[in-house]
Amino acid sequence: MADIIEEFNEYRSKMNAKLLADNNKIVKRIFNLDTNAYAAGALDVKTKELLGLVASAVLRCDDCVKYHLETSFKEGVTKEEMMEAMGIATLVGGTIVVPHLRRAYEFWEALEESPSK
Repeated sequence: MADIIEEFNEYRSKMNAKLLADNNKIVKRIFNLDTNAYAAGALDVKTKELLGLVASAVLRCDDCVKYHLETSFKEGVTKEEMMEAMGIATLVGGTIVVPHLRRAYEFWEALEESPSK
């Protein structure tokens, strides 16, 4: 199952490199803003990642959900915390979020099984 993590990260890295190499000022600024928004501030990184996870699930962006799941996992978010956040996302977003909840759960299991824990 760790293959889904590796595939996601390889594709994301490859395409981000291509996008940034294109030297588009707007894209570079958005990437920079995104990076800085999730840095520790009044809220800690763990909290910000869970907020990003909920927003991404409600917006139904599987790539974003995977990114926030992995970063949350690395920040020490527990499965219970992740599921509570995803429960809120499902409540806010409605049942249309359920397929994204399923894929998020699968990705979290892969993170738990990953040798690089």
